[in-house]
Amino acid sequence: MDASITVADDRAPLLNSATEDEILPWRSDHHRPPPPPPPAVDLSPNRPPDQNQRLTSLDVFRGLTVALMILVDDAGGKFPSINHAPWFGVTLADFVMPFFLFGVGISVALVFKKSLNKHTATRKVILRTIKLFLLGVLLQGGYFHGRGHLTYGVDIDHIRWLGVLQRISIGYFLAAMSEIWLVSTMPVDSPVSFVKKYYIEWMVAILLSSVYIGLLYGLYVPNWEFRVPNNNSTLSVPNYGLGIQTVQCGISGRLGPPCNAVGLIDRLVLGEKHLYKNPVYKRTKECSVNSPDYGPLPPNSPAWCLAPFDPEGILSSLMAAVTCFAGLHYGHLIVHLKSHKQRLLLWSVTSLGLTFCGLIVQAIGMPLSKPLYTLSYMLLTAGASGLVLTFIYYMVDVQRFRKPFLLLQWMGMNALIVFILAASELFPVAVQGFYWRSPSNNLVNATESLLQTICRSEKWGTMAFVLLEILFWCIFAGYLHRKGIYLKL
Repeated sequence: MDASITVADDRAPLLNSATEDEILPWRSDHHRPPPPPPPAVDLSPNRPPDQNQRLTSLDVFRGLTVALMILVDDAGGKFPSINHAPWFGVTLADFVMPFFLFGVGISVALVFKKSLNKHTATRKVILRTIKLFLLGVLLQGGYFHGRGHLTYGVDIDHIRWLGVLQRISIGYFLAAMSEIWLVSTMPVDSPVSFVKKYYIEWMVAILLSSVYIGLLYGLYVPNWEFRVPNNNSTLSVPNYGLGIQTVQCGISGRLGPPCNAVGLIDRLVLGEKHLYKNPVYKRTKECSVNSPDYGPLPPNSPAWCLAPFDPEGILSSLMAAVTCFAGLHYGHLIVHLKSHKQRLLLWSVTSLGLTFCGLIVQAIGMPLSKPLYTLSYMLLTAGASGLVLTFIYYMVDVQRFRKPFLLLQWMGMNALIVFILAASELFPVAVQGFYWRSPSNNLVNATESLLQTICRSEKWGTMAFVLLEILFWCIFAGYLHRKGIYLKL
């Protein structure tokens, strides 16, 4: 993977030099003029930091997102209330993906705020998209088997093509291409000029949403078949034998697990063998006696309980990309507004508006569903993303109340490497490779068991272990920051 690790000679500054790309004329020591006095710095709470300064609140927001991902992935099994909703509804885990996409949109707006060579910028975006997508396939395509499995490798005939990083790469590509090619070069000096500059991007977001809704409700879903895998863990109740199973549909406009257009498109384009084998709907009441947790199949459970479904599918990724466009809007407000008060006001109004629209869309009949990434879910979670960012921005960049957020800031500055090592479980698996006599006797399991003993609870011991894990990665990211080491694609 053509990833690069940037190493600074000294601690990496948060304030980038404004003359970083300039070549200054040489002067001899005998004729060097005295240095100019430093410019006055306006520390008024209504005045944002210099445009070249790194936005600390965005780093904190990224770090919070990665920390939430570790929390819900590693503790969600013991606390189903924070795990992903089985199909309809929203839990804490269901905000993680929108937070990622929202942050990507803001970053795109900040990166492309200056006029660049469009063709050069396009090549960079395409290359970064490809690298991010391929990294996602490597991490989530089935090659690594996760914690508790000291094996690796994947049958190419069953590799999973889509996943978290792949969805982020799609959203990044669409947002960046629109920012490069669809934004006017006109200056912004009024609300009208702001709308004229960016209205085409808003039209693209509306177009993507319209295509999604049209296909979701308009596509006819016929009956379809799938092969039950031999290693399916839910086969403890032998309602169905191994082999081909048929799902009865023959309908359009349904949003339930078996007969939706999102799954249809993935089966037609990607193939049933390349979809996620353990979807969240296996935790629904129809498919688990332990719902909302995983469990054995209940009596007379439907055949589709054993079917694959990709929560980061093709059609749902189109709607997910709209979350990046929402982040673009917040980033544009950062670029063009001159005071903290203006930013906070418009961010708050926009966030509340998106949240309210999401609730209205849900009320008129489109449920909240992260696996389908419905319009109501997109609006609600984009609004929540904006509200969280607004709060962090007020605390960190306006009030400069930064010390309590320092750990999350460090994690956000190296979010990619933490995602690779922690959220993708590469580091825990590597540690588990060193064990005493039995693979279960390793440092990771021993630490978790010790905390469960101390807490006298398996649930809360696991929670303590996960919180300790998050603290470890925050400190690790802080060490990398102090050394000036950052992983970039």
